[in-house]
Parts: sequence; structure tokens; C-alpha cells
Amino acid sequence: MQLSRRFLPPMSLLCAFEASARHQSFTAAAAELHLTQSAVSRQIRALEERLGTELFVRERQTVRLSAAGQVYAQEIRAALARISNATLGFRTNPQGGSLNLAILPTFGTRWLAPRLPQFFSAHPGITINLTTRLSQFDFQLEAVDAAIHFGLPNWPGAELEFLMSETVVPACSPDVAARHGFARPQDLLRAPLLHLASRPDAWQRWFGSQGCQGGDMQGMLFDQFATAAQAAIAGVGVALLPKFLILRELQAGDLVQALPQLPEVQSAERYYLAWPTSRSAYPPLQAFQGWLKQVAQEFASSAPL
Repeated sequence: MQLSRRFLPPMSLLCAFEASARHQSFTAAAAELHLTQSAVSRQIRALEERLGTELFVRERQTVRLSAAGQVYAQEIRAALARISNATLGFRTNPQGGSLNLAILPTFGTRWLAPRLPQFFSAHPGITINLTTRLSQFDFQLEAVDAAIHFGLPNWPGAELEFLMSETVVPACSPDVAARHGFARPQDLLRAPLLHLASRPDAWQRWFGSQGCQGGDMQGMLFDQFATAAQAAIAGVGVALLPKFLILRELQAGDLVQALPQLPEVQSAERYYLAWPTSRSAYPPLQAFQGWLKQVAQEFASSAPL
């Protein structure tokens, strides 16, 4: 797609605007950019003339973004961040390219990270930069090429590639299991239940799958699986956890399944790779997508999820 130069203001004007918008001050922006306050003011005025509208509301000795300026600032900040990351990625790896990937913390550290050496061996010119995101976000506002998504196959403005499903099991320390002698699903209510903020109804759905009511399911709330798993290991209570993410603890005996005789329950949600349509043809993403899909399929066919 050919870009029209009349819609591309000079970088100096955009940098002056981004700094001024972030600081809500021409003076602070000038100090950051090593310019005079009057120079920044002239650059902002020049940009406003190009756009045909005011970006700031000027009140006595202060300035604040106008409504239009707030929207424009978000877009420009995201664009400048992408340019900066692209430049950094090229400088660190000029022969390949870089992929900015958002990961779910426990999935990223427990499942993905140990497998990345395989990818780098097959694609030595590509660098992967990892950042943590716990929920969906707007790809247009983040300098991210793709993300690991757990949930339903719905992410507005993004394409999705199915990776794998998972089963969840009630897990606790051996001491908690011995102390409570769990025999039926309802018996779990005798112990504190540990909840995940990202899956607030997980326990309710699990009890429903066992054909019983969960009743009062109050308990501690955690924002990450790793923290909930550690609390369960410490004997705080019973956590409902993806089995494939706690295999290490189950094999070591730090955690046990509270009700191993019951059939394991598959989560309604799945794991996906998500990316904005605008990045579909990006070579590092294409390479990673193909590799990740193959690795996920091999894992799903050989290991308990």
C-alpha cells in the first residue's frame, strides 16, 4: 500500500506532540527533547495547522489535550512505539527480524519457554521478545505482533489459530488431602477453595459437571496460576488447575489430585495464537505460527492436557 505523504507529518512534529501530550506541558516536553518551550509550541501549532484542528486547549499558563487530541495521542504513541521497537529489533537482529509476543504468565514460563530453543534452532535469524498480558487488548494500541490467548475463539480485530485444549483437576497438598479425606465432590467444600480472577466461575462449572451444587464457594482469589499452585502446595486450600501446567508438582508429589477417581473435566475455553490481520504476512509471525501449531499438536497427542 502506497502511503500519501500529505498524511505523514514530519517526525519532529509527532515527537513534540507525543511528549507534550504525555506531560500535558510544552515546557516539560521541551526539556525532554532538549528544545526551547517556544520551539515546541511552534511545532504543535504547525501540526495543528496540518490537521486543521486544535490538539490542545490552552488556558493561561497551562495546556491540556482536547478531545480530538486525546484520540490522536493514543494513535501516535502506538505508532511511535512500533517504529521504535522495529528499529530496536532490526539493530539487534538485522539478518532476521523480531516477534513481539504477549504471553500468559504460567503458560509462557511452564510450557512455551522450555520449547523456544527448538524454534531458535530452526529459525536462527528470528528474535522473540516476550511480554505478559493477562487479558485481551487492542492490537492497534500495543506494540505486539501476536499473543497467546486462552478463552473462546473471539478476539475483535484479530485472527486466531487453535493450539490446544486443557483439562482441569482439583489439586491440593498431600497433607490437605489426608486431613479432609475427600471422597465426593461436595467434600471439597470442607476445605478452602482457591479461585483465579481470570476464571471466576471455574469452580461453579466444575461442580456442575459433577452433577452437584457447589454451594458456598468463598475463598482466596489469585491473579495467576503459579501463585494459586504455590498456595495449594503450602496447604492453604484446593485449587482448580490445568493438569498439564502442574505435571511437575504432581510427579514430585508436592500436589495431588484431590479426587483422582473422578473423570477429568475439559475446560470450555481453549488456547489460541492471536494476531492482528495487518500482521498476517509478517515473516517472523508466519514462521512462529507454523512452528507453534506443530509443537502444540505433537504435545496434545503425546501428553495429558
